[in-house]
Amino acid sequence: MNSKAQQEAEKICKRCRKSFLPSSNDPSSCHFHPSFFVCRRHDDQKRYYELGPDDPPYAAKFYDCCGAEDPAAPGCQKSSHISYDDD
Repeated sequence: MNSKAQQEAEKICKRCRKSFLPSSNDPSSCHFHPSFFVCRRHDDQKRYYELGPDDPPYAAKFYDCCGAEDPAAPGCQKSSHISYDDD
């Protein structure tokens, strides 16, 4: 006998790229960055970045939304998942 959750198809989130069940999707299920991971000087010029000796001064890499410098940093925003089927 299949439960409703087992019959429910998993979907993929457009923002965080994780699979989820629509029945368990709540307002804090998805953690994502609303902006891009960029490679440029930060606008405020007040942030210190660890640059190597051969790196040009614009080589700072970070998420434009929150300043996180690790491309694998957890998302700075939370929301419900949005599937590709929701379009």
